[in-house]
Amino acid sequence: MNRIYNISFYFNETAITIGNRQELKRKINYIFFKEKKPYSVLSFIFCTDRFLLSINRKFLGHDTYTDIITFPLNNPEDPISGEIYISVDRIRENARHHGCTLKTELHRVLFHGALHLCGYKDKTRADKITMTSKENFYLDLNY
Repeated sequence: MNRIYNISFYFNETAITIGNRQELKRKINYIFFKEKKPYSVLSFIFCTDRFLLSINRKFLGHDTYTDIITFPLNNPEDPISGEIYISVDRIRENARHHGCTLKTELHRVLFHGALHLCGYKDKTRADKITMTSKENFYLDLNY
């Protein structure tokens, strides 16, 4: 399996309690192992709605709030490398909206970003069903 120290968490203008970071890194690492997708470096950047909206506008041309934006940084033949930007504001709002804990929503969004880097999409209804199924699978695992 990949070495878990190639996963980093950064905080831009915001903070969120992640809990046991090594355990969470191990879970993210397991996703790439299970999906048979080697990775080299993963950076998860936690930010505000305002910051992520500016990225959404600048790089994707979307003028809407989102919980996550994933940027693959590797060439197709190389191990996966990427930056995953996550809005802490959206995580908190989504947890309230879905009636789940902040930890569950945080893990769902982190796993969502990892799955995007593994090649999963969420643009169509069928893609969303597959993505949610994968998220639930990894959330329900007892590692």
